Amino acid sequence: MTFPVLPVEFCLFGLTLIGLALFHRAALWIALGGLGSIIAFKLYAGGFEEGAGFAGLAAHFAHEWVLLTNLLLLLLGFAVQASQFELSNAPEALPNLMPRNWTGGLCLLGFVFVLSIFLDNIAGAVVGGVIARHAYRDKVHVGFLAAIVAAANAGGAGSVIGDTTTTMIWLSGVSPLVVAPAAIGGGAAFAVFGVAAALQQQRFAPCQHHEGPALPIHWLRLLAVLIMLLALVGTNIFVSGFSPRLEEHAPMLGLGLWTAILLTAAIRKPDWSVLLPAAKGAVFLLALVAAASLMPVDTLPEPSWQSTLGIGVVTAFFDNIPLTALAIQQGGYDWSLLAYAVGVGGSALWFGSSAGVALTNMYPEGRSALRWLLDGWHVSLGFVVGFFVMLAVWGWTTAIQ
Repeated sequence: MTFPVLPVEFCLFGLTLIGLALFHRAALWIALGGLGSIIAFKLYAGGFEEGAGFAGLAAHFAHEWVLLTNLLLLLLGFAVQASQFELSNAPEALPNLMPRNWTGGLCLLGFVFVLSIFLDNIAGAVVGGVIARHAYRDKVHVGFLAAIVAAANAGGAGSVIGDTTTTMIWLSGVSPLVVAPAAIGGGAAFAVFGVAAALQQQRFAPCQHHEGPALPIHWLRLLAVLIMLLALVGTNIFVSGFSPRLEEHAPMLGLGLWTAILLTAAIRKPDWSVLLPAAKGAVFLLALVAAASLMPVDTLPEPSWQSTLGIGVVTAFFDNIPLTALAIQQGGYDWSLLAYAVGVGGSALWFGSSAGVALTNMYPEGRSALRWLLDGWHVSLGFVVGFFVMLAVWGWTTAIQ
């Protein structure tokens, strides 16, 4: 009996992920070391899809630079945006509108879910994290952090402007209406992890209303945040609707966000000091995404609901963007089911989605794969429940493209 030989690149990537799970305090250096080892192997033994040696390496990153630059600009930009939102004092006032029982946490998660339908899921998770920090006075359970990320990913799964992967499916020629049924799975998953996480957080630390004199709301800072959000939505709609190929040549979303940041700096100067810690998290994610892009994944299993479920599980460990690109190239998928799987599947681990990486920049205690899995058990359960609810309600549909 013979067993398939696992490519060396996958072994190196797997060792990197194991290192991240065991030594999360050294996550940045482990990710950079893993990327370096994969590049070294491919330079001297494996070769790149684009060619051998340094020429192949240069050609590979000439193809990937737009994605990597876009992620860098977005992660840094969202850190500035979150800081402006926090400095406005609105996060201190919003908890007063939340019930003090467990439904307060459910309302917060629901807000993140709805917000991510219209915004990128990273923005939804970051805004939710800022509000949670004030609502629970910095005592936020890791399971609730996982639920914030899952709510952002579940909300964006059925919207072609809510996640990079759904935008990719839209740009490939699939109607937004075809992707929209992913909201069925997202809603079912939310019903599981939302309630469980809200009860979990209530037991850990209930919502605290602001005591004492009301803090003044700095409306100009809120205006700056609103302009940034509108810039994201406007850039996404304009580029996707009128010049979709432009996104292949320039990091348009990131540029749109930073244009708004620099323009609104004249209204209220941001706290630029937040960029340094945000940069560390951004470099970590870029290292993982770059390493994932170097994996010799030439094809996926034949399209089926079983393989789609498998893709959703893999996205917790493996970047969902190249997997989505391969699925689009292969064709034959139920695009709404795929959008749900690649969108929500990554929530199972903190580094499984860019929303998780952005949120753990604010909450370093979440950078433990084991703790995220154990405390956020309801996220994995919700993903599986949402998948099969959607399969039962919507079925496997490939006829409409």
